[in-house]
Amino acid sequence: MNVARDRLRSFVERIERLEEEKKGIAEDIRDVYGEAKGEGFDTKALRQIVRERRQEPHIRDEFEAVVDTYRAALGMLPGHRQDEAGDGAAAALENGSGEAAEP
Repeated sequence: MNVARDRLRSFVERIERLEEEKKGIAEDIRDVYGEAKGEGFDTKALRQIVRERRQEPHIRDEFEAVVDTYRAALGMLPGHRQDEAGDGAAAALENGSGEAAEP
């Protein structure tokens, strides 16, 4: 029984140390964002870029294609109005695929 208790204590202590390290790293990250903001960078945009860079390129590209399809359907793309949204975007929304149909 002592072995199991010691092993459990070891796990808990390791987790506690890692949580403290994580807290310190989170503070460091906040500091970097604050520094970037102080130099005029948009921290919301920076967070988005960091999030996107963590993704695999093909996953990011697929997601962007779906978002662009939705934007086109809502007339949110440059040069498009809502009533000018392409039939492919409307069809994708109607069939629930999220992907525009091939022309």
